Amino acid sequence: MRILVIGGTWFLGRHIAEGALQRGWSVTTFNRGRSGRDVQGVEPIRGDRTSQGDLENLASHGPWDAVVDTSSSDLPPRDVLLAATALRKVARRWVHVSTVSVYQGWPHQPLTDDSPLLNCPAEADESYGYTGADGSPTVYGFQKAGGERAVLSAFGNAAVFLRPGVILGPGEYIGRLPWWLSRAERGGNILAPAPSTQRIQPVDVRDVAAFALDQAEADTSGGFNIAHPAGITFADFLSECLTVTGGAGKPVWVEPDVLLDHKVRQWTELPLWRTHAGVWAVSSRRAIAAGLRCRPVTDTIRDTWAWITANGRPVDHPRWAEHGIASEKEEKILASL
Repeated sequence: MRILVIGGTWFLGRHIAEGALQRGWSVTTFNRGRSGRDVQGVEPIRGDRTSQGDLENLASHGPWDAVVDTSSSDLPPRDVLLAATALRKVARRWVHVSTVSVYQGWPHQPLTDDSPLLNCPAEADESYGYTGADGSPTVYGFQKAGGERAVLSAFGNAAVFLRPGVILGPGEYIGRLPWWLSRAERGGNILAPAPSTQRIQPVDVRDVAAFALDQAEADTSGGFNIAHPAGITFADFLSECLTVTGGAGKPVWVEPDVLLDHKVRQWTELPLWRTHAGVWAVSSRRAIAAGLRCRPVTDTIRDTWAWITANGRPVDHPRWAEHGIASEKEEKILASL
């Protein structure tokens, strides 16, 4: 197998590049060289995926059996279309990392692989879409749906779309799990979102990478929801964070209406907490049938802490600063109970 990874230097892209090399594949990576280090053993090509000239230069290094695109999250559909069109003649198939945000019902409704998608043209620019009054749908969701349509227009039945919800694990750059681990290590009374029995469905980055590589050499097409089929309760999630860090802490479970009264921002100030009914009701049945295997979330927690304590440091990213409640605000809410 000969694959091209667009990205390939940090988090998911890095795990994909490393996993492909471990399978004995030939790996080319394409990026600007600004974030992270090249994986030893790949053929790195520098360039901007929004530049026609850089894409033409990239295409001259082909052909590839598959392209795995991990770096389109901040791009409008027209830029995704530019790359897919430029590489169509030198790639057999395209594995595109998308998101559950492409669904019309996200995050209010339970989702299956057949749930209806948001509508966005393949040629749309960054202005297309809107964010609803309640926070959904989002411009991001429209843009990612348009990105899928762009790839589909170029690759047709040779296109695969991976739609993860939350990806955690070693190398995480957003800071959701690292924040909870840091908070658990600090100990004391920990503000925790009730109900403690709420199951969450984060997937391990290494399992997503393995599935992406499986799809790169398969003959499948279409979309796959990527969510942990078993998940973990929030209580067990926090318990494992306390165990691995050795933190002498105690979760204090606070009802959602109380948190909302105190203007606690969902999804960021208490990472992984969101009250919408569908956010953790995502069926990954099709992916499981196609070979997705998800390790226990406790393994992800344990291995992420091992990475952190071994001086693991993600690439700098502005989203890291968005996550976690300030200690003063947390203490104020706890004192008010």
